[in-house]
Amino acid sequence: MRSVDEQLGRALAAAVRPAPVRVAIAEAQGMLCAEDVVAERALPGFDQAAVDGYAVRSVDVQSAGADPVLLPVVGEIAAGSRQPRRLQPGQAVRVVTGAPLPTLADAVVPIGYTDGHPARVTVQQPVPSAAFVRRTGEDVQTGDVAVRRGSPIGAAQVGLLAAVGKAKVLVYPRPRVSVISVGDELVDIDRTPGQGQVYDVNSYALAAAARDAGAEVNRVGIVPADTRKLREVVESRLLLSEIVVIAGGVGGELAEEISAALSELGDVDTTRVAMHPGSVQGFGRLGPDAVPTFLLPSNPMSALVVFEVMVRPLIRAAQGKRNPHRRVITARLLSPVTSTKGRRGFLRAQLLRDESNGEYLVQPLGMSGSHLLASLAEANCLILVDEETTEVAVGDEVQVSFLAQRG
Repeated sequence: MRSVDEQLGRALAAAVRPAPVRVAIAEAQGMLCAEDVVAERALPGFDQAAVDGYAVRSVDVQSAGADPVLLPVVGEIAAGSRQPRRLQPGQAVRVVTGAPLPTLADAVVPIGYTDGHPARVTVQQPVPSAAFVRRTGEDVQTGDVAVRRGSPIGAAQVGLLAAVGKAKVLVYPRPRVSVISVGDELVDIDRTPGQGQVYDVNSYALAAAARDAGAEVNRVGIVPADTRKLREVVESRLLLSEIVVIAGGVGGELAEEISAALSELGDVDTTRVAMHPGSVQGFGRLGPDAVPTFLLPSNPMSALVVFEVMVRPLIRAAQGKRNPHRRVITARLLSPVTSTKGRRGFLRAQLLRDESNGEYLVQPLGMSGSHLLASLAEANCLILVDEETTEVAVGDEVQVSFLAQRG
């Protein structure tokens, strides 16, 4: 029986990052930046008012703390104004937030420091030089790296790219994942199952899991348990995928036939891995590009756990994530759990927080049956139980993998 770490190591060794592509910044969210984006202009690009108020020379209002200073208001500048204006000594210009400052002005007096008069304003408090002014380049200077290579592109990075005038950016694209369900007993959810038939759960659930991991997903859907047909479908998907996931066909009489059919496309290794649920699984590299291909159990709950442990880290590694694994924390057990000796347990649970002391608590969910999908739907974490442990008591500390989801 192969260890979890050895099987995962084989999968991660197959990670291939797709070649960078240039996309519009509106499409770049969630990807990794593949270049150092150098600002070609300063941000802000000009001195501008940080508040609504009056642009002044700070020297003209330095005595306002002792006696109010009266200044004539010689104009008004709106945000977006392109008409140059020059301020003379002893004058003020009304400005709104974002408006360019007139020449010689080095500060803005907020309206709250004045009487707000539109023609002859009384300044009641002094302001130092540069007060309430956004200086040219104080955020980003020309030549600065605005977004670095390898940085995840989120809302702030998209905003910064727009602010420095970058319409497109080079990114590492999402790896393409094809998801296939195998089985003559399967029907799609728009049909009514007949005697002995069940809905195709796996292609939907695994496609959602791959999408949550950051992949671009093609849900192929159901392929009958026909080795020739399966080989044809897989071969076609190898040309369009960085990862292929096949649910079904790793156990029972069909397993050997499917492995033999896929072996015509490359190396496929079906084995037992020291974990539960999902011990029986397969992995290989198929096609001329040696595309990583996973064979998962037909049981939806087991398939999702194997996906979480084996496939998700590969998707994250193919994206270039520095740490492709989930966050693992320590929590105190609220109910006892049992685990199978010699196998690493991945047990469904709810992670909670003790409001009185901030301690993490974890409540196991459901029974131990690997077929119980409803309890996985309620879970927000997996309790990790090592291979040598068979029982964990209430109050003991356990390692917990937090199943955070996007959105």
